[in-house]
Amino acid sequence: MSRGPREGVRPAFRQWRAGRPFWGGLLLALGGAEILLTLKASLDVILHVGMQGLAGYLLPVVMLLCGVLILFNPTQRLFYSVIGVLVSLGTWMTSNLGGFFVGLLLGVTGSCLAFGWLPDQEPRVSRRQRRKRARAAKTLSPTPARQA
Repeated sequence: MSRGPREGVRPAFRQWRAGRPFWGGLLLALGGAEILLTLKASLDVILHVGMQGLAGYLLPVVMLLCGVLILFNPTQRLFYSVIGVLVSLGTWMTSNLGGFFVGLLLGVTGSCLAFGWLPDQEPRVSRRQRRKRARAAKTLSPTPARQA
């Protein structure tokens, strides 16, 4: 059985992922989703909904939106990551201590990763490829002759 069409999916996704701050946007979006889910928890679990009910729902939605925008519009990542970290820190006051600190930490970490991402950086070479290159260079280079 041929796997022709499936061979191009994984390399295409890797190329798409390499051109944007993927992990930063994903962590920020997951942090917003986690905070939204903790707001829907039963009343026995909820510490407080927030200063105002709307702010408790608005800030995690903005986090989720910033994470998705970082993924699909990486040219504006600096603006979205600054907004994301401010909103993530704001959820500590408005949304169950930032989703019991899990969503808060995910949001701050994702925003920092997106802020620090450099688009012009060359892709990292895996350890396996570096070892292969080192072995190939070692076998191709002649050993220096010993002088007596």
